[in-house]
Amino acid sequence: MKAVVIYNPGDSEQLKYQDVETPVVKEGWSLVKIKGFGINRSEIFTRQGFSPSVQFPRILGIECVGVIEESTDSERLPKDQTVVSIMGEMGRDFDGSYAQYALLPNEQIYPIDTNLSWETLATIPETYYTAFGSMKNLKIEHNDKVLVRGATSGVGVAFLNLIKAKYKDVTVSGSTRDMSKKSLLIEVGFDEVIEDKENELDTSSEYDKVLELVGTVTIKDSFKHLKEGGILCDTGILGGKWYLEEFDPIFDI
Repeated sequence: MKAVVIYNPGDSEQLKYQDVETPVVKEGWSLVKIKGFGINRSEIFTRQGFSPSVQFPRILGIECVGVIEESTDSERLPKDQTVVSIMGEMGRDFDGSYAQYALLPNEQIYPIDTNLSWETLATIPETYYTAFGSMKNLKIEHNDKVLVRGATSGVGVAFLNLIKAKYKDVTVSGSTRDMSKKSLLIEVGFDEVIEDKENELDTSSEYDKVLELVGTVTIKDSFKHLKEGGILCDTGILGGKWYLEEFDPIFDI
């Protein structure tokens, strides 16, 4: 089969498109014919060598949509069944979805019925799963005032879509470092767009809930805009920095 293999950490030039052996089905696993997948920030970090547990060579890819080619659970996962799979160390401990086929544990393969095209379906699994988990952790309530820090990201837009679908009376603001994208953010449904100027929001507003997608480089500033008793969910690291330095819980929170 064709696959994209990485042998050494680095930039995208390290991704090698080549022929490899198609995986052989083993007990408790199924072979999925890949029809589409997203490219996730965590995969980029892994490619760059920032995932110490990942051993190379490796076929990356932590999510996929496709159909069952061969299974050891033919009752739940019959041949040609449309499926979704996400995470579970896929593309990390074992080869993932950057390939024509992926051998995956049955327990992390989810059969679905859908009329969506493969292109559309491939945009949903990891992005919306992440957004949904964030929404649950934020404990959204009616009339909440919500901020999405890093609104132009895929997860930011997915989160907005979920909020607006369930809570018509929730106000959602989004931040961006590039105000040329303001009209686009308004078009997709954000109620307000705030400029992020060198990791500080250009507003004095406070919010009941904050979805932090930029991460450690902006989280202290996000705390400044959180109402007393509010919730901040730190989901992303779009800022490219893993650790929060010089953090004083009393003053920063």
